[in-house]
Amino acid sequence: MAVRRLDPQQPEDFAFTPDNLSWAESTIGNYPPGKQASAVIPLLWRAQEQAGGWLPEPAVRYVGDMLDMPEIRVLEVATFYTMFQLSPVGTKAHVQVCGTTPCMLRGSDDLIAVCKRRINEQPHALSGDGAFSWEEVECLGACVNAPLVQVGRETFEDLDAGALERVLDAYARGEKPTPGPQIERHYAAPVGGATTLKGAQQAPLAGPHGSAGANGSTAAPAAAAQAVAQPVALAQAAEASGDGAGDDQREQRAGRSEAGKPADEIVDAPTSERVSGVAHAGAHTDPAGAKPQAPTTDAAAQDASRDEQASPTTAGGETEHARAPADPRDDEARAAEQADIDAKLARLDKDATPEERANAVGSRPRGLVNARGGEADDLKRIKGIGPVNETRLNELGIYHFDQIAGWERPQVRWVGVYLAFPGRIDREDWVGQARVLASGQETSFSRRVDAGEVASSKD
Repeated sequence: MAVRRLDPQQPEDFAFTPDNLSWAESTIGNYPPGKQASAVIPLLWRAQEQAGGWLPEPAVRYVGDMLDMPEIRVLEVATFYTMFQLSPVGTKAHVQVCGTTPCMLRGSDDLIAVCKRRINEQPHALSGDGAFSWEEVECLGACVNAPLVQVGRETFEDLDAGALERVLDAYARGEKPTPGPQIERHYAAPVGGATTLKGAQQAPLAGPHGSAGANGSTAAPAAAAQAVAQPVALAQAAEASGDGAGDDQREQRAGRSEAGKPADEIVDAPTSERVSGVAHAGAHTDPAGAKPQAPTTDAAAQDASRDEQASPTTAGGETEHARAPADPRDDEARAAEQADIDAKLARLDKDATPEERANAVGSRPRGLVNARGGEADDLKRIKGIGPVNETRLNELGIYHFDQIAGWERPQVRWVGVYLAFPGRIDREDWVGQARVLASGQETSFSRRVDAGEVASSKD
């Protein structure tokens, strides 16, 4: 990437219009307190749009002031991403031509030739009337529809020299050309339409009881039956082999007690008793020795009895944290859950406290006023928990592996509001790792932490 510098000619100042200012304040409110810097890219993009397609230096300072960020940090973002223009661009269109290998092989050189002839021989230079400018950029993310260009928010795909000429003609007339593929193609579908699974060759997909074929018979196609049966068979095989693949989900449902350890004033306060996240002496406490209660159903009891079986270990005594084969329904469930969380948070007032936001989506996990015996577990031995997240968990009364091991979905959702990356609890499977470590065994990651090989897990 070429060196990107601010234009030598700059306006004196910059400020959002009232509408853009209202939008910016709302956007900043989407991020947890202390994480407002995460809004830097959308705010810079809106500033660029307001400034006529480029990002002047006063706008960089203005956004930095709004987000309480040093100007140099905002400038680092603006100069790194080619989506931000640091000099004035064409008033009608700034054309970004993808020149990465797939586009180059499909004719991007012809598109660049059009830009040089119609706009200016040099990239980032304005056309004679100031209406157009262009540059070559790296991958625009639509390789299957190569070659393509991007103008503002829109991409124009499946181009040749003639098609790009027509797009530029439309912008020159003040029109908005239709974005997307410029040939007979539906988005990224095969050119000419489907080539398989059509006509008489397409086998009907079977439902739970099969589907009626062309002759009226009811039989599930072998391929469809195999696709349905394979994940089930893999899960059953994993459970039968004793590799612990099914234990993660069972134990998360059943919950885990605190293994008989004494409880130093277990706090179970979903209200504002700990607005700052730190328990105080007046907080509600359970009797000493109180334990989280697992469900009392027969199924839960059977699951709990299975949990007592020894986890598989390697020759070195290290537990290999195994997972069940991925189920596509898991992704759907997580997406639906995240949509529910987003909807609930969106309904809250923008000045809602972190605790109010957390209470809106889940329930507070049982916390401790102090670590048991004055000695907390090293939570950084869980992959995904560094010094910052460990401190945040301690402030919430979470000091020990067995506390995290007992979290269920409401607790995961609640704690997620307090994290910079809430999805990390599931992505790194904190609960599964915590169960292994709470049992006194080790994971591959915890061994690396103990050996001092993980820089992000050091204080």
